[in-house]
Amino acid sequence: MTRTGIGYDSHRFAEGRPLILGGQAIPHTHGLAGHSDADAVAHALTDAILGAAAAGDIGSHFPDTDPRWKGADSVGLLRAAAALVAERGFRVVQVDVTVILERPRLGPHIPAMRATLAEALGIPVDAVSVKAKTNEGMGFIGRGEGVATMAVATLEVR
Repeated sequence: MTRTGIGYDSHRFAEGRPLILGGQAIPHTHGLAGHSDADAVAHALTDAILGAAAAGDIGSHFPDTDPRWKGADSVGLLRAAAALVAERGFRVVQVDVTVILERPRLGPHIPAMRATLAEALGIPVDAVSVKAKTNEGMGFIGRGEGVATMAVATLEVR
């Protein structure tokens, strides 16, 4: 049996923070605002994995009201979510992520993002897709105010 989950996350840009996406520090003038490192890629993917296993969401496992998660490495949270679904009898087999932002361009960083996510999930890099899109100048993303990410995860019963 296979299960599919969908995740979404968005964060606004903030001064004085590094931009972390897919576990990679991306050179940019701003980072993302958030309680953890605000990695919107890892957050959306965590929600997709948890959703596929009907295991809640990132906020129920790693709430931003808990000081333990202040500044947390979001790829570590993703790794913990994969372990949690494994305990429930599932294994991640494939993931697909779309990052929506105007700048910076992510193309040069996608191979490293894929490798980091694959390692965290314990799956081959060719089972991880990461794509970047713009919002064609529309809305908060188009105005350069932030980033949104969508993710899909496929799990199999072990």
